Amino acid sequence: MTLSFSPLLKQQQTTSWQHFIEQHSQVSAELSQEQLSTFKQAITISDYIFASALQAPELVIEIFKTANEDVLPDYKQLLLAQLADCADEAQLHRLLRRFRLQQMVRIALDDMVFNISLDASLARLSSLADELILASLQWLTDFCRRKWGTPTNERGEQQILLVYGMGKLGGKELNFSSDIDLIFTYPECGATQGCRRSIDNQQFFTRLAQKLIASLHQITCDGFVYRVDMRLRPFGDSGPLVLTFNAMEDYYQEQGRDWERYAMLKARVIGQSKYHQELSSMLRPFVYRRYIDFSVIDSLRRMKMMIAQEVRRKQLVNNIKLGAGGIREVEFIVQVFQLIRGGRVKELQQRSLLTVLPKLVLSGEINDTSKQVLENAYRFLRRVENIIQAIADKQTQTLPDNELDQQRLLAVLAIGSWPEFLSLLAKHMEAVHQEFDLLIGLDSPNHQAPDEHWVTLWHSRWSDEESIAWLEQEALGWQSDKVWQTLSAFREDIGKRSLGNRGRQVLDKLIPLLLCRLQKNVDAGQVLARVLQVFSKIVTRTAYLELLFENDGALKQLIHLCQASSWVADYIAKYPILLDELIDPELLHNPPQLCTYAVELRERMLRIPEEDLEAQMESLRQFKQSQQLRIAAAEIADVLPVGKVSEHLTALAEAILSEVINLAWQHVNERFGVPNSCLGGAKEKGFGVIAYGKTGGVELGYSSDLDLVFVHHSEPDEVTSGRADGSKSVPASQFYMKLAQRIMHLFNTRMNSGILYELDMRLRPSGNSGVLVVHLATFAQYQDEEAWTWEHQALVRARMIFGNEKLQQQFIAIRQAVLSKPRELTELKSEIISMREKMRSHLDNSTELQFDIKQGKGGLVDIEFIAQFLVLAHAKQYPELMLACDNLGIFKLLLKFALLKKVEQKLLGDMYQKLRALGHQATMESAGHLINRQNVTGQAAISDIWQKRLVD
Repeated sequence: MTLSFSPLLKQQQTTSWQHFIEQHSQVSAELSQEQLSTFKQAITISDYIFASALQAPELVIEIFKTANEDVLPDYKQLLLAQLADCADEAQLHRLLRRFRLQQMVRIALDDMVFNISLDASLARLSSLADELILASLQWLTDFCRRKWGTPTNERGEQQILLVYGMGKLGGKELNFSSDIDLIFTYPECGATQGCRRSIDNQQFFTRLAQKLIASLHQITCDGFVYRVDMRLRPFGDSGPLVLTFNAMEDYYQEQGRDWERYAMLKARVIGQSKYHQELSSMLRPFVYRRYIDFSVIDSLRRMKMMIAQEVRRKQLVNNIKLGAGGIREVEFIVQVFQLIRGGRVKELQQRSLLTVLPKLVLSGEINDTSKQVLENAYRFLRRVENIIQAIADKQTQTLPDNELDQQRLLAVLAIGSWPEFLSLLAKHMEAVHQEFDLLIGLDSPNHQAPDEHWVTLWHSRWSDEESIAWLEQEALGWQSDKVWQTLSAFREDIGKRSLGNRGRQVLDKLIPLLLCRLQKNVDAGQVLARVLQVFSKIVTRTAYLELLFENDGALKQLIHLCQASSWVADYIAKYPILLDELIDPELLHNPPQLCTYAVELRERMLRIPEEDLEAQMESLRQFKQSQQLRIAAAEIADVLPVGKVSEHLTALAEAILSEVINLAWQHVNERFGVPNSCLGGAKEKGFGVIAYGKTGGVELGYSSDLDLVFVHHSEPDEVTSGRADGSKSVPASQFYMKLAQRIMHLFNTRMNSGILYELDMRLRPSGNSGVLVVHLATFAQYQDEEAWTWEHQALVRARMIFGNEKLQQQFIAIRQAVLSKPRELTELKSEIISMREKMRSHLDNSTELQFDIKQGKGGLVDIEFIAQFLVLAHAKQYPELMLACDNLGIFKLLLKFALLKKVEQKLLGDMYQKLRALGHQATMESAGHLINRQNVTGQAAISDIWQKRLVD
C-alpha cells in the first residue's frame, strides 16, 4: 500500500532515508524496490520505526523482507525458539526486549502503512503482551525453582503464580504504547520442596514476582518491554506483591471499593490455567451483584467529576481519552450497564467493549442507533490513539500540536486536511458526550446573566468620583468608595497582565456577575476584595474563569467562603486549583468519613503513572488542600464543631503520612530490596511513626505542623533482600535511615503547590543531634535513662499512628512503663513550673488589652501542663490514666479517680474547648493567637487550679 504524502512528509522521507542510508548503506541491496518503498514510508511516518531501524537494523529490516499477513502471529512459538538457549537473567532481559522491538515495529508497520483493522491491531498488541509475560514467567519460574525449590501446599501439591491482566490488557484491547496493569496471586500457603533450604510460598512468589516485573519494566541498553503498574492490586502500593486466593477473596468481600469493581470488569488470568473457573467464581459476586445495582451511576458520576477536575488541573486540551466525549466516556457508558445489569444478564459479563456493545442492544439497554454512535466513535478514537502513540512509542492521548505529526496522522487516516480531521473528531466526541449525559445526568448548573448596569460599570471609563456617585445612587448600603477603590485597582492590575482574548471575554462577563451576586451583601467591600484576590491569581487561567462563570453555584460558594473566612480566601488564592472543589456544594460541605480519607487518596494516586514522582507529590499536596477546604467549609456551615474539625484534620494527616511512607518504601525498595523480615508485605514494614503534640492528641489545626518520631524494630544483623538481580543488599538499619530521609524529602520538597506538612522531629532521642530513625529498643532506653521531664510530658500525648500490631503493642508498653515511673512530687512540680515560666517569658505575647490564647496565663498551655502533671504524678497508682492521649479524655479519667473535683474538671474542659474554638476562629480570620481580653473570661479560674495543684 502507498500512503499519500504531503510536501512536508516527502521532505521528511528524504531526510530520514538519507540519515539512515549514511549508517546502513547495505539496506538498498537487501530489499526489493517494493520493500524499499514500504521501508521509506514507514521510517517517515513513525519516529519509533526509524529509531528502531537505527538501533537494530538486523531485526527491523527482516520485517520488511516478509509479506504482510492478516493472521495473528504465533508469538508463543517464536518466543519459545528465542528463549530455548537462554542462560541467565541478563540474557532473558535482552532477548525479551529485542523480540518486543521487532514485533512492535511489525505491528506499527501493519497498522500505519498496511492499514490493518482496529480489531487485528488490538488483538496483536494484546497477544504479544500475553506471550511476553508468560514466556518470562515460565523461564523465571524454572530459574527460581532451581534456586529455592518448588512451592507446594500442605498436601504437597505444586503451586504456581497466576497473573491477572487488568484494564485494556485484560480486555484484549491494549493500545500501542500502554502500561500493563497486573495483579499476582497463587492458590495456597505452604513451602518449597526439593532444595537444601526451604522457604515459604509467600517469599518464593514475592521473589518470582519481583523478577518478573524487572524482566519487563527495567530499562536497559535495549530499552524495556512494558511499563508495569502494580497499583491495582489489593491495598495498592502498600499491599503485598502477591496474595493467596483466600486473601484476595477476603479483601474484595470486605474492603473492595466501587472503583475496584470497575477495574475487575476486565480482569483476566493470562494464559491457560486449571484455576480459571475457581478464580472467576470467587470474584464474580464482587463485580456483578445479583440485584439491579443503580448505585454505580453515582459512583461513576463522582469518578467522571474527578477526571474532569484532573483535565482542568493538568490543562489537558485535545485529549481524546479524558476529554468530553472521549474514550473514557464510551468505556463508562458500557461499564455502567455491565455493573447495573450484569448480575442478572449473564451475556453482559464480557471483558471486551466491542463484544459487550451488541449485547446491550439485545438486552434492551440501548438502541441500535446509540450502539452505532458509540462503536463508530470508539473505533475512530482508538485508531487515532494507536497512531499517535506509534509515531514515537509514547503513552499519549493528546493530539499532536506540531505540523509534522499532524500530517503523519492525516496520511495514515487518509484525511485531506487538519480542519477536516478536527471536524470529524468533534462529530464523534459530541455524539458520545450526548449519550453520556443522557445516561449519567451530569446536569450543567443553571446560570443567570447579570443586570446590564453592572456591565456598564465594569466597562465604564468614568472618573473615580463619577463611579462612586453611581454606586451611591444604587442605595446598596455599601461603602461605595471602598468598593470602587478595590474594583478599580483590580481593573488597573489586569490591564497590565497578558490575558488572551478568550480570557478577557470571560472576565468581562464574570466581574459584572460577581457584582450582581454581591448587591445585597452588606460586607460587599470586604468580600469583593477577597474574591478579587482569588481572581488575580487565575486571570491567565481561562479554564478557571470559565468554571466560575458557567457554574453559578461555584461562584456563590466562593463568595460565601470568602465572606466567612479570610483564611479560606487566602488559601484559595494561594492554591486556585481548589476552585474545582466548589462545583458540588453538597460534596464541599460534607467531608468524607474519617475512615475514608485513605481510600479517596489511594484512588487519586492510582490515576498517576507510577514513575511520575513529581505528579505524585503534587497530587498529595492537592489532596491535602482540597480536603482541608472541605473541612473548613463544613466548619463554616456549622456541620463540624471544633473537636470534629481536629479529628478530620488529624485523620487526613494520618492518611497522607501512610501514603507517603508507602511511596517512600517503594522508592527505597527499588534500590535495596526490603529487610528480610518484611517480605510478607505491607503489614510487615517493621517501621513505626510516633505522633506527639496536636497530632498525638488528635487536635490538629489547619496550619499545624506534625510532631513525629520514626522508629524501627529490625533484627541486629538483618540485611535487605537486594534488588531482583541480586545486587545492593544493605543493613536493615541503613534501609530505615534511607526510608526516613525519603519520607522527609516527600514532605518537605517545595512544589508548585507548596510543601506537604512541616515535620518537627525534635522530640526524637537526643533531639536535632540524634539520628533520624531509631530502633524501638533505643527509644525505650533513652526514655527510661536520659529523657528530661518535659520529654515525658510530651509522651503523655504520644501515640503510634503508623506501624504493625507488634510495634503498636511494644510502643504502648514502653509509654506506660515511662509514664508510670515513680516520681518525687516536689521535684516534678518544680521542673514543670520552671519549664512553664521559661516558655511564658519567651513566647507569651499578651498585652493589657489582648490575651495570648496559647501562651497566656490561664491559656491552653497551662491547661495542657496541668493534665500532663497529674498523669505523671498519678499514673503509677492509676494506670488507666495512660489510656487517653487527648486532654479532654485525660480530664474525664482524672475525675473518675477523684484526682480532680467535678467543678475543676468542668472548668478545665470548658475553658479548653472555648479557647480552642477561639483559636480556630482566629485562624479562619488570619488573626493569630491574640484576642481581645473582653472576648474571653475564665483565665483566673485556670490560674487558681494551677496554683492549687502545682504550687501550694
